Amino acid sequence: MNFLVTGGAGFIGGNFVLDAVARGETVINLDALTYAGNRDTLASIVDHPNHVFVHGDIGDGGLVSRLLAEHRPEAVVNFAAESHVDRSIDGPAAFIQTNVVGTLALLEATRDYWKALEDGPKQRFRFLHVSTDEVYGALGATGWFTETTPYAPNSPYAASKAASDHLVRAFHHSYGLPTLTTHCGNNYGPYQFPEKLIPLVIAKALAGEPLPVYGDGKQVRDWLYVGDHCQAIRTVLEQGRVGETYNVGGSAEKRNIDVVQALCALLDARRPRPDGQPYARQITFVPDRPGHDRRYAIDASKLRIDLGWQPEYSFERGLAETVDWYLAHQPWVQRVLDGSYRLERIGIA
Repeated sequence: MNFLVTGGAGFIGGNFVLDAVARGETVINLDALTYAGNRDTLASIVDHPNHVFVHGDIGDGGLVSRLLAEHRPEAVVNFAAESHVDRSIDGPAAFIQTNVVGTLALLEATRDYWKALEDGPKQRFRFLHVSTDEVYGALGATGWFTETTPYAPNSPYAASKAASDHLVRAFHHSYGLPTLTTHCGNNYGPYQFPEKLIPLVIAKALAGEPLPVYGDGKQVRDWLYVGDHCQAIRTVLEQGRVGETYNVGGSAEKRNIDVVQALCALLDARRPRPDGQPYARQITFVPDRPGHDRRYAIDASKLRIDLGWQPEYSFERGLAETVDWYLAHQPWVQRVLDGSYRLERIGIA
């Protein structure tokens, strides 16, 4: 395959790019390198002939058109997004600009490229849009999000992703663009920016700082190891039905407090505190996030039954490997923290 990947210096996109290049595929990697984009993630393939990095914005339609015309990809995989709920509360405009306006520009350039392709490449071409389960809103104590769950976004981030999803759907139905959309749960794994829960807790624990848990810590999320997510995206690209959406979940519902406690136990075993006390002593409950959704849970049976995908990683295995990765890659973490982000709390407006 020959991909144009957007947001390929970010967390999920970076993992997808590394895997694709390792498979011998060609990736044109377009990333604006905003705060969460990190060239260090791509250090192992910086000189690889199958990887072309381009510093640019998906909202630059002229640039996207030139890249499509020059490299003639067989698929566009759109990871590019502002993606943190807390940041969207502090500054929603950036989320609208990237996730809505940027996605529209990307779709317009891709539509024009696709329409000009010859019949064979035109039939094989795909545009895959990576979205989130947060567009569905919140669940009660029971039930799961399915692909037909009505949209009910509750944060500026979720609203911006919902808008981009609707644009993707509209470009399929209005212009025939062969689109696919995936909705994933909470991802975790290597190279995640440390504002997110799991790398944040690891970094603060090692620094001896309080481990902030929002509210009562009983918010539930469906956790998905990033490697499993990348394989799901590949499965949907290869086998998914054009115009369809697919939910991607790890079958790992966990309360936030339980995730934090599990991280503390793993760190106790691997990197004990100098005073011998458990890391759980650092857990501190803080005021909840404004509008915090109580529970997300994904029904991924469509992806499992129709396309044969299922996650390989249990939450316990994935979390242990994630902790091991961060402990072994502290220079990567420190270079991230040398930027504008210093583990401070955001999103409390």
